Amino acid sequence: MRTLTKIILASISVAFIAVNWSTVTFDPETLRGARVLVTGASTGIGEQMAYHYARFGAQIVITARREKVLQQVAEKCLSLGAQKALYIAGDMATETDPDRVVDFSLEKLGGLDYLVLNHIGPSPFSMWKGDVEHSRWLMKVNFFSYVQMAWKALPSLEQNKGSLVIVSSLLGKMPGPLTASYGATKCALNGFFGSLQHELAMKNSNVSLSICTLGLIDTATAMEKTKGIVNIPAAPASEAALNILKTGATRQAELYYPRTTFIISLTKDWFPTATNYFIRSTYNYKP
Repeated sequence: MRTLTKIILASISVAFIAVNWSTVTFDPETLRGARVLVTGASTGIGEQMAYHYARFGAQIVITARREKVLQQVAEKCLSLGAQKALYIAGDMATETDPDRVVDFSLEKLGGLDYLVLNHIGPSPFSMWKGDVEHSRWLMKVNFFSYVQMAWKALPSLEQNKGSLVIVSSLLGKMPGPLTASYGATKCALNGFFGSLQHELAMKNSNVSLSICTLGLIDTATAMEKTKGIVNIPAAPASEAALNILKTGATRQAELYYPRTTFIISLTKDWFPTATNYFIRSTYNYKP
């Protein structure tokens, strides 16, 4: 038993060192004047990403459903140093708005250097009760619109040696309770864009593709849903946003934030029974 414990601890230590070891250096100047489209930018991580891009002097288009909130975020981006800060409201569950938002960005900015796909639709934090229609709708917002926008923007990203950044979740790597429909959309993102990563590399494409795996982040929505139910600490949204931004700017293939999410995703494969028990033990859920 002691030998097994030592092996487990050694494996975890090696994995932790691997995920923390990086020779890539982020140069803020690479973002000065960069043309960026950030989705889901009216609140939470998307809003924080917009502010970080603004501080680095980027040209930004932000989108979400609420136009008045977008206007406020855009005004703050300008005050923080953005060269441009434009906004366009859009509903990513529709057939036309994903294309319309990308077209707006290409027209107003003259092209794109970064497409950061971060938006999500509202979903209950509860046991699944057979709502197939909601699952279908959520897949439109959280998955199909990502595919649609990526395809629309790829020619410009290719021309400008740009970066495509996908904000995903640990739930896309390993399912958890109370998030069946949401987790399914994140699994779809990881599968599709993981495959696209290979295809871009095989074509020697100019486009880098980064998939960002996030754990629990302290956005207002997440905190409201998980309060009193989930017993794990939440990481700060501003820091998560900055790490996502740096990952795209340095053209890295993936990000795990917080870094413990990498360890957790590994233990799911190594010790599935123990990991599942641990996951369920962090929930105070009463049906």
